[in-house]
Amino acid sequence: MTDRADQILEKALAGRRLTAEEGTLLHEEADLVALGHTADQVRRRLHPKNLGTFVVDRNINYTNACVADCSFCAFYRPPGHPEAYRLPTEEILRRVGELVSIGGTQVLLQGGLDPSLPLSFYEEICRTIKAQFPQVHVHSFSAPEIDTIAQATGLGYREVFDRLKRAGLDSMPGGGAEILVERVRQAVSPKKLSAAGWFAVHLAAHEAGLKTTCTMTYGMVETAAERVEHLVRLRELQDQTGGFRAFIPWSFQRGHTVLNTPPAGGMEYLRLIALSRLMLDNVLNVQAGWVTEGPKLAQLALSFGANDFGGILIDEVVVGATGMIYRVDKEEALRLIRGAGRIPAQRNTKYEILRMFDGADSNEESLTGDKVFHEPR
Repeated sequence: MTDRADQILEKALAGRRLTAEEGTLLHEEADLVALGHTADQVRRRLHPKNLGTFVVDRNINYTNACVADCSFCAFYRPPGHPEAYRLPTEEILRRVGELVSIGGTQVLLQGGLDPSLPLSFYEEICRTIKAQFPQVHVHSFSAPEIDTIAQATGLGYREVFDRLKRAGLDSMPGGGAEILVERVRQAVSPKKLSAAGWFAVHLAAHEAGLKTTCTMTYGMVETAAERVEHLVRLRELQDQTGGFRAFIPWSFQRGHTVLNTPPAGGMEYLRLIALSRLMLDNVLNVQAGWVTEGPKLAQLALSFGANDFGGILIDEVVVGATGMIYRVDKEEALRLIRGAGRIPAQRNTKYEILRMFDGADSNEESLTGDKVFHEPR
């Protein structure tokens, strides 16, 4: 490792903000073990009680009909295709009911970009779920879906969010980010909203009082500098709004897709987890991604800066469409988190602790001792 990389790691450990140039140098030159160790020390400072958190949730993909035609997606079908589907409301409710029956707290509704679906379709889903399962947190839709609704209705993003919020939407996931650099988006998803559009949707969500997460899909055609630019732009919006609860990176899975780039390896994933912890100094939570990376690599990520193990998902099908299928149930998650030297803790979408698994249950969030970032009013 170069002396310069070592100096940048010392700067990060001291709590000083890294520049884009410094982040790129770490990506390209830092020793992986040293980078991971520094990120883990920063994580310990932010989360001193050494928890490994997870949420019990369910992904429900209400339709695979999509006009975006992204080269990295194996899930979508064009509208009108024989394999295109749309789930009826009754089926969505049945699946939410199964989630509730096992103690789940979060439902993530996402689907393809289908301009024929009216805003009332999304409102009905949210309203019906809340009527039957008011305890469930509706963490749903993505920036491209919101953009598609706005384009179809002629409404602004803020008005779309205001209506969905009244119907029961609680927060929005960060899907559709891919790499938030326009050169990359034009190469892999030119029909989807721009990087500026993605940020505009999340800004509108934050202004409407909805928290969101932010994501990255890497390993397509981007450079190291473009990955870091993505992180810096997320950090800038977080400075402005404080609206991101967590950052979740995952690698591009090329199975059954048009895009055929070499797969990113596990070491590259750990490097990106550690780098994101150091660059995103204002985003409290970094999530390990077992859905794409596998449970053992996600466990390692807990020692490279990640503090959260993500969701114990039911029915994940978007990544599964590429042929990459992992399964982790609650007991396996507890074993993996303990194996990483952490205390397992079930959380909700707001990262409030619902239950500790260190031999004694706890409903007291204050018992975690973790740093709390107060949400803007």
